[in-house]
Amino acid sequence: MNRRKLKNLKMIAFICIIVLFMEICYFTYQLFINSSTDVYFEGVNALSSTDSYYVAVGSNNDNSNHYEKAKISKYDKKRQKTFEKLYNVGYNSAFFGVVIDEDDLIAVGSYEKDEDDHNDSIRRALIVKYDKDGNIIFENDFQILDNSKFTSIVKVDDGYLVSGQSIYKNTKVGSKNGGAILVKYDRKGDLLWSKTYGSSKCSIFNDLIVLNDRIYVVGVNDYNVGVLVQYDLDGNYLNSSEYQKTDSLGFSGIVSFNDSIYVSGSIDNDSHNHDAIIAQYDFDGNFISQVVYVGDGNERFHKLVVDDHDSIVAIGTIAIPKKENGISEYNYDGIVAKYDKNLKYVDSVSYGDDRDDYFTDIIYKNDGYLVVGYSSYEDGSYMSKFIRYSRALKVLSVE
Repeated sequence: MNRRKLKNLKMIAFICIIVLFMEICYFTYQLFINSSTDVYFEGVNALSSTDSYYVAVGSNNDNSNHYEKAKISKYDKKRQKTFEKLYNVGYNSAFFGVVIDEDDLIAVGSYEKDEDDHNDSIRRALIVKYDKDGNIIFENDFQILDNSKFTSIVKVDDGYLVSGQSIYKNTKVGSKNGGAILVKYDRKGDLLWSKTYGSSKCSIFNDLIVLNDRIYVVGVNDYNVGVLVQYDLDGNYLNSSEYQKTDSLGFSGIVSFNDSIYVSGSIDNDSHNHDAIIAQYDFDGNFISQVVYVGDGNERFHKLVVDDHDSIVAIGTIAIPKKENGISEYNYDGIVAKYDKNLKYVDSVSYGDDRDDYFTDIIYKNDGYLVVGYSSYEDGSYMSKFIRYSRALKVLSVE
């Protein structure tokens, strides 16, 4: 592969990270399927756990047609894989979120249901419920406009709340329908209600939490403005807060601690680059404070977790510019950063070498942090990994 082609691949991968993180597996896969059907891709997008096992979801292209296929994997408490199931319906697919409901596993994402979807490069939002052994209990898709996807899921007493997006394939087409979506299913998989925010162009909800009888969702509107939107438990809109300087993905992670909500993302700086951000709000959506991480390149915080030592920990990706033989390229590194509850900086570490590394999710477990993502290798392939960090952000293991 020549340098110009490699440069193009890396630049397109960077756009995926900054603009459309929740589909990063899908777009990275598309890069390689266009350049080589021999390149292997496997990534993890989300992670959940109980006291006795872990569940990870993502996608890979380990099939004769080299389609991207959504996958769900279960691991014991020692992180030894007990099963992996591919979602083999339709054509390309990926899972972006997962939640555990007693012994059942519910994954959400998107897929090309039929040949028409595949030929038109259109995906439908997808929710699949598995039992503890990986057998499908129910599977349903959702679509308002052309391209639809589910990005995150939480469990409530009477079902599941799911965030996502449904937009026209051609963003020049305008409609009051579609945009960011909030959907509720009962535990049998029946659709209870759906709500939209924004319009058909680019609005998206990336993540959500339920707190004090309110649903809080984060994302971006049609004007590249980050949003924190509130609904009641019946899906009735309450209010929204806007942050004017985010990138095109807006806010992508959300957690709560004590009397505050913390959201993660990336903002444009005066040099037309991007800096990672954590913003703090009260429960009514009033802005309190923020912290900006300024690195040596373009940075984004993807997801957040709160540990039991009152720390806010963010994971993300940093794109560091470099020049090799006069050619400008980027090196992508995963990053973990820790702050106290007042967003005072505590520590941060980057992960990576000459290859590219991407972090996608984090959980706090056994007095440490388990980070998932994937890395590139010399043959051009991408493979997932689990990285265990101590509370002092020291790498304990890489699997």
